Amino acid sequence: MKVIVFGASGMVGQSVVREALRDPAVSRLVLVGRSPLTIQSPKVQQWVLPDVAQLDSIEAHLSDCDACFFCLGVSSGGMSEVRYRSLTYDLTLRIAQTLARLKPGMTFVYVSGAGTDSSETGRSTWARVKGATENALLRLPLQAYMLRPGAIQPLHGVRSKTLAYRLTYVFAAPLLPLIKRWWPDQITTSERVGRAMLALAAHGAPRHILETRDINALGA
Repeated sequence: MKVIVFGASGMVGQSVVREALRDPAVSRLVLVGRSPLTIQSPKVQQWVLPDVAQLDSIEAHLSDCDACFFCLGVSSGGMSEVRYRSLTYDLTLRIAQTLARLKPGMTFVYVSGAGTDSSETGRSTWARVKGATENALLRLPLQAYMLRPGAIQPLHGVRSKTLAYRLTYVFAAPLLPLIKRWWPDQITTSERVGRAMLALAAHGAPRHILETRDINALGA
């Protein structure tokens, strides 16, 4: 498989890159981002673009890829809905529409989140915008899958770029065994998320919206 990753520096992006590097079925890993990453592997091809939605210069390197893992995301905290929608809905759709034109039917895995609002009518800004993004992606000529993980336990050196999230993981660590025991469908690991994404690229799934329990089953 030849796969594309947008947002490889984030926690989920790191997770799928790690698993893709370890997976012999992945022959090429195309990373698209705003800054270079220090990853040394003959599988990896990096493209650094000031605007990651402007793909004209690298279209020839994307058109033969089998799947795209879209891991870009920002927090809606302190941001207007117009700005958040621009960085979430608009950016994602520009990239997905380009890939749909280059290779209709490409697998496109979008990392959303637990609580995403498919009705697009709820009170939560992030949930409405994520729901609108999911709905728009599912209408494109792509084999699109929406991942809605809840809590993600980082493993193997994977870490969030957001300080608040890193601190949360540190303080929550002693509670993880209890959470896994009593609420197993509310928590997954970075390893399982990465494996689940690769499983979708390789085999697909009967459901196109995947909650934590689905992610755990695919990534087991």
